[in-house]
Amino acid sequence: MTTSTPAPQTRVVIVDDHPMVAQGIQSVLEDHEGLHVVGTLGTGRAVIEQLDALDPDVILMDLNMPGMGGLTATELVLEKRPGTRVLILSMHDSPEYISTALSHGAMGYILKDVPTDEIAEAIEAVMRGERYLCTGAKGAITPRSADVPGALTGREQTILLNLAQGLSNKDVATALDISVRTVETHRKNIKRKLGISSTAGLTRYALEHGVLQGTGNAL
Repeated sequence: MTTSTPAPQTRVVIVDDHPMVAQGIQSVLEDHEGLHVVGTLGTGRAVIEQLDALDPDVILMDLNMPGMGGLTATELVLEKRPGTRVLILSMHDSPEYISTALSHGAMGYILKDVPTDEIAEAIEAVMRGERYLCTGAKGAITPRSADVPGALTGREQTILLNLAQGLSNKDVATALDISVRTVETHRKNIKRKLGISSTAGLTRYALEHGVLQGTGNAL
């Protein structure tokens, strides 16, 4: 008689500087079969430092935390582990917050006042490769503001600035203390977002738009 192998559980990390919020979400998620909370952390810096050890599939990321905020942490998470899904968990429902979070690579946005079962639903959605916006977030943004592929993140702007100055992938990697592979990934994403196929085109874009001035230190 053959025994079926149980389906792998989705590994979830909760990052929120309010312990009671994190514990409440954890207790609900652990009642859902297939979800396993592998860590609750209080800062963005902590999730970056423990990312490899915790090996999460999904991170529930608070936006406003002391020190490193959720947006910066999201960028750094996706640089280190591009396959990780980040769901922003926030009390802010303004279009600017939501669009900016999506442009930084988050796959979803959930308001903190949603029913806790909806968080599990959101995790399942992003694990299927779908973007998830809770009802309140959907109502706060227009179709145009939700369409964010053309928006460069702060780190992408910094890399574009370096590339436009003639630096090679290796030089950019050394300057920013990241891997060459990470630079290459960013370069592909920048080209895709801007609809530009060549390095010369990227340089021309940077010169013509002037939108990257002063971003060299915006990390």
